[in-house]
Amino acid sequence: MVAFGKKLKERSIQEWQGYYINYKLMKKKVKQYSRQLEGGNLERRHVLKDFSRMLDNQIEKIALFMLEQQGLLASRLQRLRGSHDALQEQPDISHMSNLKEEYRAVGQDLLKLLYFVEMNAIGIRKILKKFDKRFGYRFTNYYVKTRANHPYSELQQVFRHVGLGAVVGAVSRNLHELQNNQGSYLSIYDQPVLPLQDPVVDSIRAAVDRLTRSTNFLHFMAQHALIMQEELPSPQDEEREEEDGRYHFMSLLLNLVNTFLYMVNTYIIVPTADDYSMSLGAAATVCGVVIGAMAVAQLFSSVYFSAWSNRSYFKPLIFSSIVLFIGNLLYALAFDFNSIAILLIGRLFCGFGSARAVNRRYISDCVPLKIRMQASAGFVSASALGMACGPALAGLLQIRFKIYKLTFNQDTLPGWVMAVAWLIYLVWLAISFREPAREPEGPPKTSEESNHSEAVQNVNLEKGMKQPLLITSEEIEEQGEDECDGSEESSEDSRTPANSIVAAYRLLTPSVKVQLLIYFMLKYAMEILLSESSVITTYYFGWSTSSVAIFLFCLGLTVLPVNLVVGSYISNMFEDRQILLVSEIMVCVGILLSFHVVVPYTVPQYVCSGLIMFVSAEVLEGVNLSLLSRVMSSRLSRGTYNGGLLSTEAGTIARVIADATITVAGYFGRNMLLNVTLLPSLVICVLSIVATCFTYNSLY
Repeated sequence: MVAFGKKLKERSIQEWQGYYINYKLMKKKVKQYSRQLEGGNLERRHVLKDFSRMLDNQIEKIALFMLEQQGLLASRLQRLRGSHDALQEQPDISHMSNLKEEYRAVGQDLLKLLYFVEMNAIGIRKILKKFDKRFGYRFTNYYVKTRANHPYSELQQVFRHVGLGAVVGAVSRNLHELQNNQGSYLSIYDQPVLPLQDPVVDSIRAAVDRLTRSTNFLHFMAQHALIMQEELPSPQDEEREEEDGRYHFMSLLLNLVNTFLYMVNTYIIVPTADDYSMSLGAAATVCGVVIGAMAVAQLFSSVYFSAWSNRSYFKPLIFSSIVLFIGNLLYALAFDFNSIAILLIGRLFCGFGSARAVNRRYISDCVPLKIRMQASAGFVSASALGMACGPALAGLLQIRFKIYKLTFNQDTLPGWVMAVAWLIYLVWLAISFREPAREPEGPPKTSEESNHSEAVQNVNLEKGMKQPLLITSEEIEEQGEDECDGSEESSEDSRTPANSIVAAYRLLTPSVKVQLLIYFMLKYAMEILLSESSVITTYYFGWSTSSVAIFLFCLGLTVLPVNLVVGSYISNMFEDRQILLVSEIMVCVGILLSFHVVVPYTVPQYVCSGLIMFVSAEVLEGVNLSLLSRVMSSRLSRGTYNGGLLSTEAGTIARVIADATITVAGYFGRNMLLNVTLLPSLVICVLSIVATCFTYNSLY
């Protein structure tokens, strides 16, 4: 991806050249402001006023040209409407064909206008963020708020593409009538809605989808997966993706099934882990170590699977399935060997088979842009469904029998069932998965080129430590252009992937670090709630394994409905940062209500507090990852040490520490377990709320 200034120059429509945002001029103006402020020749208030006026003029130029072009398109459509009406009275196949071609010509011009609007909308966002980055001033927030709904502002013409919807509808409707109603001029509104098979309309729909930035459920769920993608793909890029043969539906399905099975594997043992530990002679609270062993191994597996996915997707998934089969087999056999060590080794093997890094990477690299959002939402849905099905399946496995010397009971059956599931999946994978084609690598760099690339990268890393809170991936992409006067070589170097965890961490801005802290906090709180649920409910309420499984299943079922409500409604009424802060506070409220401070500790208190904590954490996770996907450096969108890996590691570390906390707290006695484990959750939650308040103005 080249810098935006060069992209704008290359992709702009030549005859409309003078109506695009003058990005180059405004960028030079920002640099000029910076020099004048440093020299003391200019006041900050003058800079803000002058820059606002200049940007207002640029937006007015764009908006008026849009209105002019919309008027021309409307006039052409009005003329074609007359021809269409005449054709209804005297049907003529040849005239109908000509009329369809004329509508397609209008559609092609409409497509050009949509692309014009898209380029300018991105240019406006980029120059605003560049201004904030240069001066450390939160100007973007002020500018958008004051202009978004003001009656004299043209900003909404650009960002809400006012009026274009009517033109899109007119072109699509008339082509639909001409294509599907030849010889029968009934209203299309009286017939079932059928997809219109017309390349022009398909392209228009794709352009409108890219242009529409309003938050909806699918977009919200896709960002929940933290699978970042190019902001402005060209039509040629989309066509190339479809033609290069990388996408294979069955392979994508297998990838999602892997995600589902792994989440089932993670949570299927939660209702019975304490009972299994006691049957092997250990304390019930050792269930924290048993559950957490998988997360410990995942800390390492995430890295090597992420690196492996640079070369292959099929081999890592094969390896993952084999390791998970062995791990579950060991977990099941530990009962007959009466060995807690074998039990832990089995869970470690399961963690070493975690291929979630491959699952994310496959979607971001191999799924076409037009369905990538659906695939990302599918990844989140598969995870949520697996989380709910795991405990539910454990609740169904309440039987006991022996075959030869092998014991099958509620403790071992989760291992046996998952071993069989992974074996079936392995066979299906070997038969049906297709390794996507790899793009040919360029010639190897010389030592001088490598040294130069490393030097530029180090400069950018040092500058990354000084970035203000509002820096985004687009701005980091432009650093090479800023420092090297638009040099394409430097621009490319500035976007090379991070080559280590340390380098990736240095690319994180303070606001991104706060969001990773929030992610750590919510995963810690959720793990405490889920992992100790069996021990707590057995001690206080005498719940059976089936009761615990039903409780956890009901919690898991809330994931998709909660995300549906937040993504479709709440996120359209409130800013993400407002939802973020309120969700953190609600998690804190849920933790406070969970403490055992009143005797007796009741089921309604535990269930209600747990539900508040879990649902709030789910809302928080979705909003937090949505924000992360927008502000994380583009250098963290690819390579081994990517943004998905960092978020996975943060969440996994939280789970490891939470599970270790449960086991350590067990030494204080089961009567103290609940309060001792909730106390760190409360402290971390309060710290994250304070950190969010300090960085609130830098969040979207």
